[in-house]
Amino acid sequence: MSEMSIYIDGKYYPKAMAKVSVYDHGLLYGDGIFEGIRIYDGNIYRLNSHLERLYESAKTIMLTIPMSIGEMKEACVATVKKNGLRDAYIRLMVTRGVGDLGLDPRKCPKATVIIIVDSIKMFPPEYYTKGLEVATVPTTRNMSDALNPKIKSLNYLNNVMAKLEANNMGVPEGLLLSAQGYVTEGTGDNIFIIKDGILQTPPTYDGALAGITRSSIVYMSKDLGYKCEKKTLTRHDLYNAEECFLTGTAAELIPVVKIDGRIIGTGKPGPIFKKLLTEFRKLTKTDGYQVYGKGKKK
Repeated sequence: MSEMSIYIDGKYYPKAMAKVSVYDHGLLYGDGIFEGIRIYDGNIYRLNSHLERLYESAKTIMLTIPMSIGEMKEACVATVKKNGLRDAYIRLMVTRGVGDLGLDPRKCPKATVIIIVDSIKMFPPEYYTKGLEVATVPTTRNMSDALNPKIKSLNYLNNVMAKLEANNMGVPEGLLLSAQGYVTEGTGDNIFIIKDGILQTPPTYDGALAGITRSSIVYMSKDLGYKCEKKTLTRHDLYNAEECFLTGTAAELIPVVKIDGRIIGTGKPGPIFKKLLTEFRKLTKTDGYQVYGKGKKK
């Protein structure tokens, strides 16, 4: 495959030449936002939903994106076409832009827009069939009145610390609790459990991101006849679940079979998870924007 072409502020650069200023406040202070978006056989999955969340994050942090949502959509599609990929991952970033060494965002006259299209692998393939072991980590989720987790911010140190702690505990993924001890999410994914045949997932006010894949599962489960609740959960609820799985754009759907040393359910991926995974894989081919022209566009 030829070298990747990366979009920066309306121009394309080879990977080795794709650079931003060391004075960009995205680098200096993590001042910016991002979205991770998947492409399945040329279909950009739920592109509109991702862009709506991006612009909501921008409004909250008072970041002016120098293009309309329609123009951003066109730029994402054009960058996918430029790289000729059908199955890939889009990392869309908007930083505060170049400023000085001070903190004041008013010193940054224009935001920087970056679009990368490349491959991504979150977990080894065997975890998707055999299941994943996770652990709750010491780092707590950012409080909503400090840095609201609904903002998909470039300041990801909260998640990075949780991942480091999970690695130190010998497991591939960590779960963050709120300051009150409630379950929020993983380092890059939302969490669902199944109890008495009912799907349950933490509400966003407990510190969970309003995940795009999470919302897909909420609506899809109802279409399949399963009840789904957004419910405050504790570790006790996790340990006694019949099934558990994580959801995320990069991770997709992945089963969890052990949490903090406790076997979940039978210790194997459960039947409801398997049904949801099958239906999710169908959905990723149809719900979104078809870059190369076939099917419907949303």
